[in-house]
Amino acid sequence: MMCAELKKSLHAVFSQFGKILDVLAFKTLKHKGQAWVIFEDVNSATNALRRMQGFPFYDKEMRIQYAKTKSDIIAKSDGTFVPREKRKKHEEKGGKKRKEQLDPNQAATGLNPAYAGAYGATPPLSQIPYLGARPIVPEAPAPPNSILFVQSLPHDATTMMLQMLFNQYPGLKDVRMVETKPGIAFVEYENEMQSTVAMQALQGFKIQQNQMLITYAKK
Repeated sequence: MMCAELKKSLHAVFSQFGKILDVLAFKTLKHKGQAWVIFEDVNSATNALRRMQGFPFYDKEMRIQYAKTKSDIIAKSDGTFVPREKRKKHEEKGGKKRKEQLDPNQAATGLNPAYAGAYGATPPLSQIPYLGARPIVPEAPAPPNSILFVQSLPHDATTMMLQMLFNQYPGLKDVRMVETKPGIAFVEYENEMQSTVAMQALQGFKIQQNQMLITYAKK
């Protein structure tokens, strides 16, 4: 899993709980499977922790807790920032490191580093309408069914990003991006009741300022 892709996906999923100042993820072995989502305020971080605890992420549940130390971006905003080099010298001089306290502004997220890989085949071309400058609204809406047609996505949206969003709702079977038509995707559930719940919950959800438009796919 690419680090940049992971950060975008986490930002997309956690932004529903409040303003995010930064998302940190590293490639080092020490931090493998970990990420930090830094919210502007404590309430947003607390809400995200409660709502996303145990969220399934590629066959493993996320383990979320408050970070042990305050992030640099928060420390700079509240005037308590100390450069890491000076901080290290101060700790060594004191002889004992100060006991770390949990900081509720920053949620540390445990993630499964495995990536599920590519999804099923691209749907038939007959299902893919021409993508113009504006979102496509079918003239005759398709009847409720198990497959959703998602539009107005950022062009750099990924399958993993959408899977994390739609996997919050039971019954997700497949997510298919259309490489030749950036900005659209097909999301399939086990039945139309489950797809309807997801559509109603995520209708208008913003990803990087793009507001998703979700309809039933034409079969």
